[in-house]
Amino acid sequence: MKKMLLVYILLISAFALYVLRFEYNSQVNSSWEDRGLRGDIGETYIMITFQSGLEYWKSPLKGFEDAGDALGVTVEYRGATRYDAKEQTMVIEQAIARKPAGIAISAIDPQSLVPAINKAIDADIPVVLFDADAPGSQAYSFLGTDNYKSGVMAADKMAELLGREGKVAVVTSPGQQNHEERTKGFRDTIKERYPSMQVVEVADGHGDAMVSRDETLRMMKEHPELAGIFVTEATGGAGAGEAVQTAGGRHPMQIISFDTNKATLDMIKNGTISATIAQGTWNMGYWSLQYLFHLHHQLTVPAPSSSGENAPLPVMVDTGISVVTRSNVDDYYAK
Repeated sequence: MKKMLLVYILLISAFALYVLRFEYNSQVNSSWEDRGLRGDIGETYIMITFQSGLEYWKSPLKGFEDAGDALGVTVEYRGATRYDAKEQTMVIEQAIARKPAGIAISAIDPQSLVPAINKAIDADIPVVLFDADAPGSQAYSFLGTDNYKSGVMAADKMAELLGREGKVAVVTSPGQQNHEERTKGFRDTIKERYPSMQVVEVADGHGDAMVSRDETLRMMKEHPELAGIFVTEATGGAGAGEAVQTAGGRHPMQIISFDTNKATLDMIKNGTISATIAQGTWNMGYWSLQYLFHLHHQLTVPAPSSSGENAPLPVMVDTGISVVTRSNVDDYYAK
């Protein structure tokens, strides 16, 4: 009799646990339907960049913040103050120690940041990269410009401006993957499509307006027939524009820059810069946080995945580019 009683107790207990688990799972599964995609204000997601004072970061940060508002979570912005991979690594390490719900990173260097990115993943902190990739890392996704394609677009625009002939140069930031891809796209396209054009030099502008200005002035002096310059980032574009202004019209130059900070847009409006390549920077920030949120709540799975339950997270998302000229520049000023 005691044995039968014990069996009944065990069966009833097992059934009760099953019911409780079923009810719990039902509550979890229905909670998103009841409240929509809303997190908790205690959930913190961190965006990390380099040269944190750059105007360029305002747009992706706005996208990150807008996604935070939509999801009901907390967002923070951190960044290396200088163009320094060691400093950015330290910022990432500090973020990991705080155990956030997720981290979005624009990588200053595709190699040196890999250990820090992987450390975050090992600590079960989701990481996505935006704007500048680190392909050797374990980050779940990269959201940004197809930088090679943007270099192709810049080359085609330069050929249009110069009537498909002439000597051109590039001012870039060697060692940073996105800039190297832009440069390669530009050089490959000039070589393959425009036989009457030649890239005579690729200079290092160090992502600095003064250095880029001085490098542009030097190249204008060393290459008297130089007719165009492609600058792969906005700060350098403004520097190249200053060099042309300093020359006072003695050396006409077609400049194609990158991004849409106010200085660049002003120089397009007054004719100093011919065009700039605009990136989908708000998209980078907004979708970075959306992806991190879905990873944190296990609403998606990393790709490739055999799971049929959740759609896998895309490994690469092209956030788009467009060409800004004097004819449409007013559309790109911050409203």
